[in-house]
Amino acid sequence: MPGRPSDPGDSLVPFSAEVHDPVVHPVRHGLRPPLFRVFVSWSRGNLLHVACLCQRAPAGTGVGEDGDDAARGGVGGKVVEVKLGGGGDGGISEAERRRIAYGSVPAFAMLQSRRNSLMAASRMQFSSLRAEWWQHILEYSNHIGDLLGTQKPPPKPVIGDPKMVVEPLEEPTELKAAWHLMQIFYADNESRAWLPESLVDWLEDYDGLLSMTESTIHSKLVALQKKLVDLQVIEDDPDYWQGLASALAVGWLDIVVKLLRLHGSYQPDQLDDREIENGLVEAVAVLVSTMPRLRPNLPTGKLGQCYKTKPDFVKAREKWQSHISKLDCSAFWIQCGHQQTCEGLRNLLRIMLGQFDSLHASSCHWMELYVSHFLYVQPFTAGLEGMHTLAQKCMQQKPAGSYTALTRILVGILGENTEARECDGLWVPFLLSLMVVHSIELLTADSKQADALLHEERYNLGGISIEELHRLVYAQVLSSHPLTWQIAPTYLASCQRQGLGLLEILLYKQPIRHYTMLLKDLEICRLYELENISLNVMKIAGVYHWKHGRKGFGVYWLQQAHDEVRLSRIAQQLFEHIGKSISDDSFKQWEGLIELLGSEVGSAGGLEFLHKYRDFKRSLQKVQEGRSIDAARKSTETLVQLMKSPSTPQRFWLPLLYDSVKLLNWRDRPLLTVSETNLLLNKLQELSMARLRPDFADTDLLPEALSSVRLALATNLGRAILEEC
Repeated sequence: MPGRPSDPGDSLVPFSAEVHDPVVHPVRHGLRPPLFRVFVSWSRGNLLHVACLCQRAPAGTGVGEDGDDAARGGVGGKVVEVKLGGGGDGGISEAERRRIAYGSVPAFAMLQSRRNSLMAASRMQFSSLRAEWWQHILEYSNHIGDLLGTQKPPPKPVIGDPKMVVEPLEEPTELKAAWHLMQIFYADNESRAWLPESLVDWLEDYDGLLSMTESTIHSKLVALQKKLVDLQVIEDDPDYWQGLASALAVGWLDIVVKLLRLHGSYQPDQLDDREIENGLVEAVAVLVSTMPRLRPNLPTGKLGQCYKTKPDFVKAREKWQSHISKLDCSAFWIQCGHQQTCEGLRNLLRIMLGQFDSLHASSCHWMELYVSHFLYVQPFTAGLEGMHTLAQKCMQQKPAGSYTALTRILVGILGENTEARECDGLWVPFLLSLMVVHSIELLTADSKQADALLHEERYNLGGISIEELHRLVYAQVLSSHPLTWQIAPTYLASCQRQGLGLLEILLYKQPIRHYTMLLKDLEICRLYELENISLNVMKIAGVYHWKHGRKGFGVYWLQQAHDEVRLSRIAQQLFEHIGKSISDDSFKQWEGLIELLGSEVGSAGGLEFLHKYRDFKRSLQKVQEGRSIDAARKSTETLVQLMKSPSTPQRFWLPLLYDSVKLLNWRDRPLLTVSETNLLLNKLQELSMARLRPDFADTDLLPEALSSVRLALATNLGRAILEEC
């Protein structure tokens, strides 16, 4: 259960009781001081609305004459948004976040459905069940990864640029990089079998995100590519050889070969004899392009020779390194006349031989040094413990000024410490909660320890598990925005302990004054079989619309909710407003509402009487207009039905009979039989006796109404007896 603010250890979501230094957020309102007033209110998410008002400018002071509408002509101002929190947005806009949130719901729901199906299929063999579940996890991970962004290259030009070394791609996001990193370690079995090479590929895609303040190999190559346009003699530039060494250190072999082929010795219009120099450059290029790789395959366009087994890889690697050693000891270096080329190429050979000094000098970040060790020093590194030890050494040798979310997540994975606080404060709450909720499925895919840890019910969390807690937090973040609240029920419904209770609160809090919002509420109730909540929502909507003057909407929703009590109260209000005679305008005012009730309203709350009373009024109107005898007979039949019906209130008997005086005195022939006339006389006698009670509600008719009705009934009775004789 939630604890007191003074006791953070027992709270639902633990928080720190330490007092931090206040954070100052600048408000750029653009108004001239002094400000008259400042109003602060919460907006959506972690945004504040700050309204700044300035005083009226005195006449003749010249303030506001420069066109500032906020300062001219009286009190004015501006409303600005202030973003709270120091978390980054992961390079994703608010619209993109909503797209990711909506796109991840089907994948999450499908995975939960498949989990339930596989758990129910207990007769299946464990091996086949496990293989199928891994396939579902990988599909789920790929779907989420695609939502987080795909690097699509622009259309290739008809004439390629030979100096285009780094292909222009859409800038990746930290969120995509973090998800890809977790997929390598937890979801993709093929990647886990070749972890070092998978990290090499990952670094090639996301090297530019390792540091926002320090240089990386990617930023180095981008700067070099811009420089290549103006370089006449490329091999004389130290940045060219430094870029070559850095790209080779992290295994970007295709870039290395492209840069080598830009060497001046390949130019056909050479004045000097540079055949030996060109031969050395080409020899290094061939060695780079034939580098052995311990992996099953390579993407299209990537260089290297793949080997799936360690013996084959070891044999090929030894042969490849022997060629490098022979070239390094060759006498051709003495005959090469270009000093920078000799030094640069021999440095590349030292990198391929795995010499630490060259690897250290060629890398900018500890992660790049880490990957270079996998390629040239320790290609057989296996297990998280060995990889974590190597990462710690590289971090000591290449200390970083600050650690980004990616590096902290990687260190947490290698150290088998994947708690959410590893990236707390680095992303906004939406991105953090989204990553945690969806990554839990990856963490528990192959780890019984993680599965038990995340699904264990904890007393200090109110009896819920860590998995359910993070789903509730994510649902809360989604519920805080009017454009994402409708997908929060998917996550709340997956929480067995507290999810349905919070879902009920969420549905009740939605503004029912909007018709579309109300329909969304009811659709969610239908999807999750929440019939009681659906009925309550319709009752609330009915009462709201009735109180705000939308009577038709109110009656409609109360009918949908089968609310007999409130419909009865509405009927009582209608009884008070409906006219006592045909000339009363109040009946015309409520006639449309009675029409809305329909012909199958049942007997709930006397609404059946209102519908019949409406029909009686209409038929009587036709009689008043001088219609045929058929209209008069129909009106008489309706009158008898109303007087017989138990739903007709007693205080309506006299108005009904008084409105029917013309029918009772029909000049051609009596419209009522003897038995029907006796029924009406008995009703009139009951009414006379009821008027003696103190609680009787009398009508607003004239005093002579009762005698007029009695006389008309007596006359009709006599005429009916004579006709039946």
